[in-house]
Amino acid sequence: MPVKNRFAELHDEITAWRRDLHENPEILFETHRTSALVAERLEAFGCDEVVTGIGRTGVVGIIRGRADTGGRVIGLRADMDALPIHEATGLAYASKVEGAMHACGHDGHTAMLLGAAKYLAETRNFDGTVAVIFQPAEEGGGGGREMCEDGMMERFGIQEVYGMHNWPGIPRGQFAIRPGPFFAATDEFQARFTGRGGHAAKPHEGIDPTVMAAQAVLALQTIASRNADPVDQCVVSVTSFETSSKAFNVIPESVHLKGTIRTMSPEMRSLAEERFHTICTGIAAAFGGTVTLDFFKGYPVMANHEAQTEFAAGVARKVSGDCAEAPLVMGGEDFAYMLLERPGAYILMGNGDTAAVHHPKYNFDDEAIPAGCSWWAEIVEQRMPVRDVV
Repeated sequence: MPVKNRFAELHDEITAWRRDLHENPEILFETHRTSALVAERLEAFGCDEVVTGIGRTGVVGIIRGRADTGGRVIGLRADMDALPIHEATGLAYASKVEGAMHACGHDGHTAMLLGAAKYLAETRNFDGTVAVIFQPAEEGGGGGREMCEDGMMERFGIQEVYGMHNWPGIPRGQFAIRPGPFFAATDEFQARFTGRGGHAAKPHEGIDPTVMAAQAVLALQTIASRNADPVDQCVVSVTSFETSSKAFNVIPESVHLKGTIRTMSPEMRSLAEERFHTICTGIAAAFGGTVTLDFFKGYPVMANHEAQTEFAAGVARKVSGDCAEAPLVMGGEDFAYMLLERPGAYILMGNGDTAAVHHPKYNFDDEAIPAGCSWWAEIVEQRMPVRDVV
């Protein structure tokens, strides 16, 4: 089936919600205005229950269908937070908040799930219960983890959970998905190499931490090129190299490295952390210096469950006529925490030929709204169909 006619009727209204959210972005857990607007609309739609403050500023709306099918509950999740980016789109509805921007399309995700919630509350064309989940702090704050640790799954009896993300480069309103590992684990590291500073003309009198750090930048790449199985994805990126001196003729006392390691399996993740420590400590010792290391575990690998992925792809094909195989994504996604708690699937929806996410000129394509809303609604109606009573 194509997109639902009701979402064509609601298109202008949902677009207005989306653009209002775009004008008023909020970062991490500070989604107070957004959360309040979401809760207000869910109440107005006639949701059976609206709960705020889950995972600090998360919102959950409960919509009950025509019959209770043994406690069947499906969760639908959208993220609400923006990024600390200065917007450069020049749009009439561009961000009014300095240094904050919806550069990843979470405004579109929130608006589409609100549209689906309005439709589901109107029609109740399913047997069971829907939990619409509006999550803060996907962009590095771990809001998905916070909502799970707040007992969301148990409190609302959620049995399966589904998520969606817009994706530039995929044709507008088309879908792509893959089973198993999909988005990478994202870990961060810091290494502070310390030597003995001195005059640049007398390097033999000091212990040069820039040499240690430079060796480490190159050696850390061997985690991916020589330690990882060639078919097991691993990306190591040193993204900051900062010395304690700003002078041209001074060997600094210390050099501070920062970076990220992204992996697609728990085994590779553990190996990469181990090799990071071994390489950095070995280099420092070889040059007569010392190193202080920090390793911060970020989001785990986000892995789709096979049965739910097959179902989600089937729904996508009915909405748009096709569902492609998505590529592996080395970015992180904290929907991973929800998929660790419950079976489910995460799908990409095309945003067309637009700037990439996290770019200051990115913008969500409002013409994709009916397709996204239809996918949400069809997940519910097909997974929990109304059963005839004889």
